[in-house]
Formats: sequence, C-alpha cells, structure tokens
Amino acid sequence: MKVITKISELREEIKQWKREGKTIGLVPTMGFLHEGHASLLKKCREENDIAITSNFVNPTQFGPNEDLEAYPRDFKKDCDLCESIGIDVVFHPVPEEMYTDAHAYVSIDTLSDTLCGKSRPIHFKGVCTVVTKLFNIVTPDRAYFGEKDAQQLAIIKKMVKDLNFDIEIIGCPIVREEDGLAKSSRNTYLNPEERKAALCLSRSINRGKEVISIGSKVENVLKEMINVIEKEPLAKIDYVSIVGLEDMQPVETVEKDVLVAMAVYIGKTRLIDNFIYKVVQ
Repeated sequence: MKVITKISELREEIKQWKREGKTIGLVPTMGFLHEGHASLLKKCREENDIAITSNFVNPTQFGPNEDLEAYPRDFKKDCDLCESIGIDVVFHPVPEEMYTDAHAYVSIDTLSDTLCGKSRPIHFKGVCTVVTKLFNIVTPDRAYFGEKDAQQLAIIKKMVKDLNFDIEIIGCPIVREEDGLAKSSRNTYLNPEERKAALCLSRSINRGKEVISIGSKVENVLKEMINVIEKEPLAKIDYVSIVGLEDMQPVETVEKDVLVAMAVYIGKTRLIDNFIYKVVQ
C-alpha cells in the first residue's frame, strides 16, 4: 500500500494503471475510519483492480463555529485498516495541495436546500467541490459513498449526471453498532451518558419504520418519531423530515419512495440517521 500526498504523483500512478487497462475504485473519506468506512473500502476492493481512498479533512465543507479543528484524526490507525483490506493507495494531501488561495467552487442549488443543507448552508458546496476535484484527479470507474449521508449521496449522483462524469456512484448501507447507533466518526465526541442518550435516534428510526409501514400519514409518522426523541433530555432536534428520495423536498403524502431523515444534537454533538421507505407499486 502506498501513501501519496501529491496530486502529480497520484496522477502518474493512475496513468500507468489506465495504460494497463485496470479499473479504479475510489472511496472519498475524511479519515478516522470505522466499520462503516470499512464496508465501503471492502466493496471497492472487491469490485476494482485498483482500490484508492482519500483521507482528507476538507475545510470547505465546514461552516463557522463547526468542528473542523476538533474533527477526530488517527492517520496511522486509518492506514492499518486500509492495509488490512488491501487498499492500493491512500491519498492524503494537505489543504494547500488541494486548494489555492482563490479557487472555484461546485454547487448544486437543487437537492441542497433542505435537511442538512438548510442548517449547514455551505456544507454541500464544499462537498461537491472536493469530490469534483477528487474525481478529476483519480478519474475512477466507480466511487463509493455511505447511505447514512443520504442527502450527500443524492447530490453526488445528481452532480455526476449533470457534469457528465463517466463514473458509477455506488451507495452502501448504513452500518450500526450492536445497540443500533449508526456508525459515525463523531460518536467519539460522546461521553458515556451522551452515548446512551444517542440511542434515541435509532429508537426513533425504528418507530418511524413501524408507523409508516401501516400507512400512517406523514404528520403522524413525524409526530411519533419526534416524541421518541423528545423523551431524551440530552437530545435537541435539528430536524426530522420526510422528503422525496429523488428531489429531497418535503412530502405531504407517501405516494413515492421517500427518505425519512433526522439530525439531532446530543449535547454539543450533531448526529444524523435515516431510513428509506419504498412504496410497493
């Protein structure tokens, strides 16, 4: 396994692999890898001749007063995991390698004005920009993203279609702890009391699945889910919402496939979770 920090060096490696006719898979990450990331890396390894991951805490997707400086990092542990899976390259640039003082941005106005995009208005512009740069550097055949970040996945798919990237975008299922909490790098922020309190998210998800499956109205599904979260004193809701799976816009009735998503603060830590409900035709 190689650790590469320079764009020019990575491009030279990729040119050689392309000449040899090898397929390339990419898993973009911000490091501090957990089992959720590992599931993406393993699928990338299985489906491509060359498996590459980026390990880069992207500053442009953090807003003012967000956790850029505090974001957890453990590069050695990340490399150990990648090597155990058989990843070929870890791309680990510094911000100055990826960005000049003045740089272009990529943004998608549609899909990004609800859910996390509403409460983190610059977030997806930063995500689209860094992913576009990674796609241009790596030129992968396939790229892998987690379904826990469902809005991000929808936006990336839309961006790839609109900008004519010849890349297959593959979503991978949410990986959970044994007690149901969705795997997240930010889970490490939680103290023991908060970690226990965070289970209100998965309890709410489970309640939402129960209620929506019997045909309850959207307002009733949201009410039931919110009630579960509000029983936890340490929880503060950012949003709980039901949106169309393709357009990320709120729905009043469940007549098509929907995303049921939430963001909840447990103490100072913002966690997200979701599930997809597909309408049987």
